[in-house]
This record gives sequence, structure tokens and C-alpha cells, in this order.
Amino acid sequence: MKPLDGIRIVDLSRILAGPYCSMLLGDMGAEIIKIESPDHGDDTRGWGPPFIDGESAYFLSINRNKKSLTLNLKAGQGKDLLTRLIGLSDVLIENFRPGTLGRLGFGYEQVRAMNPRMVFASISGFGQTGPLAGRPGYDLIAQGEGGIMSVTGFPDGPPTKAGTPIADIAAGIFAAQGILLALYARERTGRGQLVDVSMLDGQVALLTFQAGIYFATGESPGRMGNQHPTIVPYETFRSKDGYINLTIGNTNLWRTFCKAIGREELSADPRFGTESSRVENRNALKPIMDAIVAERTTRQWLELLERAGVPAGSVNSVAEICEHPQIRAREMVVEVPHPTLGFVKVSGVPIKLSDTPGAVSIAPPLLGQHTAEILESLLGYSVEEVAELRKAGVV
Repeated sequence: MKPLDGIRIVDLSRILAGPYCSMLLGDMGAEIIKIESPDHGDDTRGWGPPFIDGESAYFLSINRNKKSLTLNLKAGQGKDLLTRLIGLSDVLIENFRPGTLGRLGFGYEQVRAMNPRMVFASISGFGQTGPLAGRPGYDLIAQGEGGIMSVTGFPDGPPTKAGTPIADIAAGIFAAQGILLALYARERTGRGQLVDVSMLDGQVALLTFQAGIYFATGESPGRMGNQHPTIVPYETFRSKDGYINLTIGNTNLWRTFCKAIGREELSADPRFGTESSRVENRNALKPIMDAIVAERTTRQWLELLERAGVPAGSVNSVAEICEHPQIRAREMVVEVPHPTLGFVKVSGVPIKLSDTPGAVSIAPPLLGQHTAEILESLLGYSVEEVAELRKAGVV
């Protein structure tokens, strides 16, 4: 048993934010019917290289646990099919520009009339309201306009985006949470509702203490590289053979660190004796720390600091973390059978539930792989009727 068994989701989203959201829900047992255009499907099917025998690595990474139904929403019969699906489903997810689905006859109020219990999740760049609502949403734009890029990178470098598309991914996570909240509320009210998630809002939510610094001082925090605005030392240092992250978050840990390396005079130095004094004197402490860390290899540091109980970590490549024994033990890399590729590797389920765990059960689908199955088993079409719909370009 999985937590969302019995929940059916019509997924009209594409690219990343929406598909990431539906993937999270599919991991937990929801039936995800991914609606794709018959001609080319989700845009990310063509994003590459790399490809694996014609299948996009990008698409494969975020579309597991879904069924693909091709549907031409510009055709009258295609709209009829979608209307029937909506009547049999619990959630609709879309990430078109605001107003697009309404013009096709499937905006929130229109869908609500079809199925009052439907939870309607809209993910957009700037939300369904406000002066920027009509603008298209892209991850890079949201990171820039949302303030994240202004605090990412080194002081002498340009604004820098995060290495992963955090605006898209955060919007997908927030949308999944919103859908779950709306489903929970429906248990009490019997009614669905609109879940309105914007990428820009998500980036502002991620600012957390950076926004707090502005609220407290009236000044925008700037780029600090890998340093922390309010904790020192808390950054990346170059070791004898690589890099190491040190996160000495309080004075007790600082004293422990100084004792472990035989430099207790540093913890007795009034410039470095408290959390706030280390922040105020970070420019004096930085070269001292640089020289200390450069004396040992990364492995030597990790072994020393683990014995001492001081938090530290290596800087792994994507390959190193994907092959790491901790990640494998946590089943965060899994293999799943694929209809044409044999097996494909995908990331695992990050939420571990003790009684009703999620799982990667279905490989990312081929375009239209489940069209006949859905039309015949769910909507009651005959084999001949499905063939006619294909011939007419409806599916």
C-alpha cells in the first residue's frame, strides 16, 4: 500500500516544474496520466544530448511512475476525452501561461463545473494574479528576478544561478505540498480548490535569512562565495589535495575544532571567541584557516574531524555521490525496467515512510505508451474506436 493509492491525476504539465510535482506524487502511489501532444510530446523528450538510444536523459530523470496518453486538445474529440478524464480524476496539474487552458475550455472555473471535487494545480512563473501574471516562466528568469542569483557566486564575479534548476524544482515541491493540502481539506469539505504556485514566490520563500538580513538592516546582502553571512567558519576550504566543507556552527564546536588541531590559542583569542566576534573578524580568521586546512589532505581532515565530532564533508562530483555507498544504502539510485532500454537508472524516493513507503514502480514512458490502455480500460473504448481516433489524429 502507498499513501496516494486511488488518487488519479491528469497531468497536463511539461518541461520540469509540473513533471517534477507529478513525479513526487506518482512515487507515493498516485496514478499519473501524462497528457502529451501526439506529434512530439513533452518538449524535454527532445532535450539533449545526452540521449540513451533516442530517449532523452533529461526526460528520463523526471517522468517515472507515469502513464503517457497522447491527446490533441485542439480537436473536438480530444477535448471530449479530456472532459471525461477530468470527471474520473482527483487532481489536474498544469503549467501553461495563465489563461491558456481557459481559452481551450479547461480553466479552473470550467473544470470546477465539470468536477467540483477536482483539485486544480496551476504552476506558473509569476502566479495567477499580480501585474506580472501574464509573463512566461523560466527557471533562470525566476532565479534572477527572485533574488537568488544576487546572493549566489563570489563577490568579484557575476550573479550566478544554482547548479540545479531550483526555481523549477522548488515550485514542483511546493505544488505537490499544495495538492496534498487541498486533498486533505477535501476530506472535510467535499470540494476541490485552486492551488496557485509561482516560481517567483518559491524563490522568495527560499531567501529565508537573506531576506531577514534585509528586513533587519535595510540593506541587500551580497554574494559571498561559499561563506555564510552569520556563521564563521562555515565555508569551503582548499585542502592539501582537494576541498573540504567545514561547518562550525557554534562556539562549542569552534573550541572542539581548535583543540583537535592543537591550536587552542585561537579559541582563546578575543577576536574569535564568540559567534559574533568571528563574523566581525572573518577577514582576519580566513587566512589563518586557509593555512591550517592546506596542511592535510581531505581524507585526513575528514577522519580527524569525525573523531572529534566536528561537522565536515567532502565536495563530491555527481558521479561520486551517485556511486556513494550511503546513497546506495538509502536506495537513492534505483534501476527500473524500461520497454526499449532494458533498464534505466533514476534517482530514488527521498521521503522514507516506515509503513506506506513510496517506490519507483514504472519507468518513464514512451510517447503514447499507455494511450490504448487508458482509453480501453478506463474510458471504455473498443480497439476499433481507438484505431479510428489514431487515424483522425485525436490521439
